[in-house]
Amino acid sequence: MTLLQDTHAFLFLIGEPERLTASMRKALTNSKNDRWVSVVSLWEMVKVQIGKLALPLDPAFYQQHIRRLHANVLTVEARHSFELMRLPMIHRDPFDRLLIAQARADGLTFVTQDVIAAKYPVSIAW
Repeated sequence: MTLLQDTHAFLFLIGEPERLTASMRKALTNSKNDRWVSVVSLWEMVKVQIGKLALPLDPAFYQQHIRRLHANVLTVEARHSFELMRLPMIHRDPFDRLLIAQARADGLTFVTQDVIAAKYPVSIAW
């Protein structure tokens, strides 16, 4: 399985794994699965600076966890932007919309508990 973690799924995995379902914890730590963290989620860490997330403001913290989890980092490519243009305006959060577009464009399963994201034609796991 090829999994793209929503920002909250990544943060739960590295900080509060009990907030993930047991099957998701297993899937996200199983080396047989390809695990992806989008650069979009790393951009979303700006919420730490404005006080919306209580996490370290240290890039090394996130780099260490990405390496430890053997996750790949998904960059934003033109194909993702083009897919974003095709998405209906169901979701208002630009970070979530771009993550959904990436999952759709690359055929990834999107790991999220976001019920709004589930309204898009994208494979969802939680």
